[in-house]
Amino acid sequence: MEKRDYYEILGVAKNASDDDLKKAYRKLAMKYHPDRNQGDGAKAAEEKFKEAKEAYEILSDSTKRQAYDQFGHQGVDP
Repeated sequence: MEKRDYYEILGVAKNASDDDLKKAYRKLAMKYHPDRNQGDGAKAAEEKFKEAKEAYEILSDSTKRQAYDQFGHQGVDP
């Protein structure tokens, strides 16, 4: 499966500040948190929550963000 762009997932520009990243992540985390999503949409919400978490973990780390900006997913995938 093709991974989506981390900036696209969080809905921020490539030059977003750390503050913008944090705000965007918190908004998505609240929206898709498993505790807030039960029933039919729970599985899809959980996937979006994990995707947002992964994107934020990479982009909030300046070293990983630099590698991602330069090489895309290959720069940060183990």
